Amino acid sequence: MAKGKDVRLRVILECTACVRNGANKSSKRSMGISRYITQKNRQNMPNRLELRKFCRYCSKHTIHGEIKK
Repeated sequence: MAKGKDVRLRVILECTACVRNGANKSSKRSMGISRYITQKNRQNMPNRLELRKFCRYCSKHTIHGEIKK
């Protein structure tokens, strides 16, 4: 099978709250952007994936959206 024809894709989910709040601001705590790697089925989920995951920088469950590689 060709590389681009796979049904399952590897996607990266990034915390939307960290991105909005500007994670690169300097503070006492080491700030960053929470990211998860997962897979999705291209045929069943053609749109961008959004899941509620735990963000260790926000210390709460937030929405993590799919980003481009």
